[in-house]
Amino acid sequence: MAQERAKMPVVNVSLDRLKKMVPGVKIDRALEMLPFVGLDIEGTDGNIVRVEYNPNRPDFSSDYGIARALSGLLGKKTGAPKFKASGKSGISVRVDKKVKGVRPFVAALVARNGRLDDESIKQIIAMQEDLHNGPGRRRKKASIGIHNLDAIKGPIKYTLVSGGHSFVPLGEKGEMTVKQVLEETQMGREYGHLLGNKYPAIIDGKGTTLSLPPIINGEATKVDAKCRNLFVEVTATDRKAADDVLAVLAMTLADAGFEIRSVSIVDGKKRDTPDMKPVKMSVDAGYVNEILGLELSPAQIVGCLKKCRLDAKAAKDSVTCTIPRYRTDIFSPVDLAEEVAIGYGLYNIEPTFPSSPVAGQRSEMSARFDAARDTMAGLGMIEAFNFSLSSRQVQYELAGRAPEGEILAVDGSKSAEHDILRDALVPSLLQSLARNVHEEYPQRLFEIGKVFRKTDRIEESWHIAAAIAHGEADYTEIKSALQALASAFGMQVTTKASQDQLFIKGRCAAVMKGDRQVGTIGEITPLAIDSFKLRVPVAAFEVDLQALLL
Repeated sequence: MAQERAKMPVVNVSLDRLKKMVPGVKIDRALEMLPFVGLDIEGTDGNIVRVEYNPNRPDFSSDYGIARALSGLLGKKTGAPKFKASGKSGISVRVDKKVKGVRPFVAALVARNGRLDDESIKQIIAMQEDLHNGPGRRRKKASIGIHNLDAIKGPIKYTLVSGGHSFVPLGEKGEMTVKQVLEETQMGREYGHLLGNKYPAIIDGKGTTLSLPPIINGEATKVDAKCRNLFVEVTATDRKAADDVLAVLAMTLADAGFEIRSVSIVDGKKRDTPDMKPVKMSVDAGYVNEILGLELSPAQIVGCLKKCRLDAKAAKDSVTCTIPRYRTDIFSPVDLAEEVAIGYGLYNIEPTFPSSPVAGQRSEMSARFDAARDTMAGLGMIEAFNFSLSSRQVQYELAGRAPEGEILAVDGSKSAEHDILRDALVPSLLQSLARNVHEEYPQRLFEIGKVFRKTDRIEESWHIAAAIAHGEADYTEIKSALQALASAFGMQVTTKASQDQLFIKGRCAAVMKGDRQVGTIGEITPLAIDSFKLRVPVAAFEVDLQALLL
């Protein structure tokens, strides 16, 4: 069976660097503990270990953050890392009112007296891109510019420029206009749609263009191993997002040996960034123990939290935790309970048998689902497993569909790829096909999964969908698969000419069980095939499995 899995970000960690960052610990022991921090080893290549992390931990986007967490879990450095700002930089960024309707927020810092080498530069650049894709939502919400401070002359201004404004983009030899950057460079073509027809820019007192956010930086302030002083700016559509991203960068650069100094943002009101003020949160010891199935005292909970690089104080029945500003993933007491589990050691939690003497058994519906799986596998199809959480892009934009009702969105989602509950399976199968265009055709996939809709309440239902992709995939072939599925359960379904946004007009039908529509079948539109960058025609069906089998 094929399992479709969201691609997680990966950090390349040098074992030599890790030894220096976590001194006194054998490297095998450090690697052994990685999964218990919430990290996975994707693979190794000589001295380099590829470490996969969850996007909700942006502080893991560099080896500095990974070493910081390992030091705590291994007991080398516990409690919140000491972050001490080195005062004000004397630099300010003046925000032009014109950017208000485009990308209104900016935050910045100065990092002085540090030393970079090739590996630390690689780590910072990789971290920058991961922050773009994670909390930055592929640069839509926030984007980062890292510059050589010594090449900058104040005052710095954040303003709008015209399409004819010219500068030398990063990596280019000569000047280009903004229009040329958007049309002729890879970064411009990839992210230009985020700007529309208004172009924000950060410009210094000499008129040097530092960056054209969220597209590209300028060549004039390029960072290399000779740089000792950095200017870091984050522009965003949301102030909290800018401050969150900058906090992660500030902590990382401090770990890299830089002195962090604040920058004044002048936007009507004046404020200094980065904002590194910690957050306090209290949690009842009983609540933690109930979730984890443990019997820890408040003092023991404090010890666990400190191993996760948090500060905490115990009271009679509760714990007050001080959360460093860069830990943007901690929102509620349940997150603190998770940190306690990590600090306690997941390997120390022993499974117990339930107290009930009653044994469970499979439901009739589950048995029928397995029979449906066997039938589809017998037709030469491979089962795909996709998350119930999908994205607007996959469900609607690429598929060319409009939502049938209210979209069920995740509040405060950490990933743009998983921010809504899906209402159809076929778009997920098209995404699976898109991720396997390098594989041999024909490709035949099916999935059994839940879909969600909101009427007067939230409705969940189990669907089955199948997709066939090859040079001659058509309605007839996919219909034969549907009929084989129905026949396996002694049922008869009919088809009735219909229309659906996902299927070609005239090559689409409603799937009927008696006089009730239970699904849709047809050939996928060329628009959707092109949007998903598929190379061959696709035919698919999707039916309500519960309605079909009951």
